[in-house]
Amino acid sequence: MEPSSGLRLKAVLFDRDGTLVRDVPYNGDPDRVRPMPQARVVLDCLRAQGIATGVLSNQSGIGRGVLTVGQVAAVNVRIEQLLGPFDVWDICPHRPEDGCSCRKPAPGLIRRACRRLGIAPGEAAYIGDIGSDIEAARAAGVRGVMVPTALTLPAEVDAAPEVAADLRSALVLLLPAAGRSVP
Repeated sequence: MEPSSGLRLKAVLFDRDGTLVRDVPYNGDPDRVRPMPQARVVLDCLRAQGIATGVLSNQSGIGRGVLTVGQVAAVNVRIEQLLGPFDVWDICPHRPEDGCSCRKPAPGLIRRACRRLGIAPGEAAYIGDIGSDIEAARAAGVRGVMVPTALTLPAEVDAAPEVAADLRSALVLLLPAAGRSVP
């Protein structure tokens, strides 16, 4: 299902690792959190426009026994300290082989976030750095924008309907007028 272009954008949802913060595999240490360039200013711009923000992240380290729920929560608290408050947070603690409906590329996290925000999927966008993020957006019926990193596979970039060089460029794609005011 493709997102409806006739609906106003009410929420921008983000992948966590590699999108909002530097990807530190299985990070359970809040002191290792480093925001991606422009993350705070982009989020502040969205908030100033009255657009809800959220973070949706696969955290298979919990299911693998590498991380605890408490460690992931502590990292998320640190992210909010650095980037400001989010309207919705959700994680998938499952391993890929668990076959859950929430682990991206499944649409569960995104659909659940839209329900919690009281919006239709066509009123949201999802920004991520890998193919499973964009596949989840497509499956949930939200607009997906890829912001690739050095770890993003070329085939994932080629398959993405919209690609932005960085978070600021993603904002310009989603909200051209608002995005121009971001330094």
